[in-house]
Amino acid sequence: MAKITLVDDDENIVTSVSLALESHGHTVKAYFDGASGLAALENDAPDLAILDVKMPRMDGMEVLRRLRRTSDMPVIILTSKDEEIDEILGFNLGADDYMHKPFSQRLLIERVKAVLRRAGVDGEEPPPAGSAAAEASRAIKRGKLTLDPARHDCLWEGRPVKLTVTEFLLLQSLAQRPGFVKSRDNLMDAAYDDQVYVDDRTIDSHIKRMRKKFRDVDPEFDAIETLYGVGYRYRET
Repeated sequence: MAKITLVDDDENIVTSVSLALESHGHTVKAYFDGASGLAALENDAPDLAILDVKMPRMDGMEVLRRLRRTSDMPVIILTSKDEEIDEILGFNLGADDYMHKPFSQRLLIERVKAVLRRAGVDGEEPPPAGSAAAEASRAIKRGKLTLDPARHDCLWEGRPVKLTVTEFLLLQSLAQRPGFVKSRDNLMDAAYDDQVYVDDRTIDSHIKRMRKKFRDVDPEFDAIETLYGVGYRYRET
């Protein structure tokens, strides 16, 4: 199935989560502090990282911040803090999902499955030719933009732009129908599974991060338009 790296300083959580993931066929490597976890993630990238927020040596948010400088691997954040600001910060930094402790192992497994499915790492057979799923996986060419969902590749004027799973799905939804407005609810449906709820600010944060990545490649990038109070649309250039 998938290679998963778990970084959490609570040995009981590491043991229980590792056993639950392994029972579903995943391979798990565990680390007990942020610095060791970051080094492992950078040296041997897994299919998914699960990061606790509060850890010694380096907290999970800093691990995520540094990881996003070079990697778009899917990340789930765990925290015992029941504060909205932590969730917003996690999404702003590029987290793909977020869970509050305590959580059920069953729910975590479902979240892991959802994130891996969005990332295309779910072990399923390719969709039959001509199906809706097959159409969604076809490469998209829109002016300077090229998206290849099968390879999770994004190019702007032939230059790579590294997007997270969520950012890629949001851009794919916009680029599939250039000129058409997508509301935030439409974009939530495109990027998240039913069991994951996010608010408007989360979508806005992902769009903001995505624009920055494109402007790092092309300072004149303006293909994603905001229609205030309505949503977003892709303008083919």
